[in-house]
Amino acid sequence: TGAAGPGTTGYAGLSVRPMAETPPRYHVSLDVADVPGVLATVAQEFAAQGVSIATVRQDGHGDAATLVIVTHRAPDAALATTVARLREMDAVRGVTSVLRVEGLS
Repeated sequence: TGAAGPGTTGYAGLSVRPMAETPPRYHVSLDVADVPGVLATVAQEFAAQGVSIATVRQDGHGDAATLVIVTHRAPDAALATTVARLREMDAVRGVTSVLRVEGLS
């Protein structure tokens, strides 16, 4: 047998916030052409939609590269527009993943 735990927590009185009010960070992976200016063009599209980039990693392989971009917190709609526009770019061969990054930072 064990001891009884506390009857409530400090979070019990808090309401659940809608997802739209808690913008996450995002992890976005892209396959792109490995030519000068592609990273700048991709970064400009994030900026145009008001999505700030926290980190970028680029791994080249032949005439292609993989970009992995982690954003600061951003509204879902802004990220969705960014991804849609990235898919239209000639230099972007594919958006391979878009993941929400939950957490405090």
